[in-house]
This record gives sequence, structure tokens and C-alpha cells, in this order.
Amino acid sequence: MDKTDIGVPPHPKPWPTGDQYDPELLANGDKFNVIDKYRYWKVGAIKADLDKTRVPLHIAIENWQHDFNIGTIVRCANAFNIAAVHIIGRRHWNRRGAMVTDRYMNIINHATVDEFVDAMESESREIIAVDIVPGAVKLSETKLPANCVLVFGGEGPGLSEQMQSSASKTVMIEQFGSTRSVNVGVAAGIAMYVWMQQNKL
Repeated sequence: MDKTDIGVPPHPKPWPTGDQYDPELLANGDKFNVIDKYRYWKVGAIKADLDKTRVPLHIAIENWQHDFNIGTIVRCANAFNIAAVHIIGRRHWNRRGAMVTDRYMNIINHATVDEFVDAMESESREIIAVDIVPGAVKLSETKLPANCVLVFGGEGPGLSEQMQSSASKTVMIEQFGSTRSVNVGVAAGIAMYVWMQQNKL
């Protein structure tokens, strides 16, 4: 296969059997960006299988300005098999950066911060904000609990004041260069990785 090709060609016969397999993918090839285990699988079957092993961490993003970084954050959440992603504010967001991974995720929409906070309180889930603001504690010196939700703001404005006041604490990723902050998609990936290291399950 040419190195520029993406995915795998049509599956040679006899085809594997099982409800998880998609006849169209078996016949025409699978061009989705999935690991080998999920080659030729239906989208719903992949999501159902991932649901069996998801980590308890939740991620939330405030979406007041149609942030283009949400797709990147969702893609990172898929890589770490995060239990759920919460979108607060506008329901619509640019899915291009997610590279179709949103199909395999549990994505929950909340119209307002209050609605989101009520939902987290009903699950006894601790809200932890991630932003560089006065009073934020260093991420490297913070133990992230297993049953928490990490909340990120939009690129530029960061987290809303209402969200900051609703969080139990705000953590910041230490920086050593000249820029004021890293891209929110990068910050989300770093924070998720730190949670994974602290909560090896």
C-alpha cells in the first residue's frame, strides 16, 4: 500500500463474522483513523466497546465564541478514553479538529453554567478549573481527584468568572517562556495526561 494511503483496503474473503463489523467497510475498505482492533467496525460498536473501559474523568469546555479548539480537546479526550465531554454554551462547534473522534465520545450539552454545575453536583463530581489567573495553584503540585471534571475556557478570554467561582479550585500549567499562555487544546492535553498519571487505574 502507498504510504500516502489512509486506512486499509477491502477485507479479503472470507470476511470476519460478528455484529460489530460494517459490511460496507469490509467491502470498500476502512479509511477511518482508528486503531487496528477497530478496523472494519461500525461506529456504534466502537463506541459501545470504549464505554466498557472509560476512565472516570470528565472534561468540560465553555463554548461562548464557537471556539475552534474544541475539536482538538475532544480528540485528546478520545485518546485518553475520557468518560464524557461537556460543552457549555453553544451546541454547535467546529468538529473538524476532532477528526471524527466525537462519534466515539459521550458528549453532553449544557446551555448555561448553572445547568452544568447542577449536573456535576448531582454526580458529586468536583469541578476543577484550568486557567492562568490570579490565585491559581500549580498543576504539578495539585492532586487531581478521580471523580472530577476539568473545565477549560475559550481561547483568549479563558474561563468565565461564573465558572471560576463555581470551581472548587483553579489550577495553572507552569510556563517558563515569554508567552502568556499555551493554546487551550494543548493545555487540555497536558491536564488530561497529568490526571492519567496520578490516577492510574
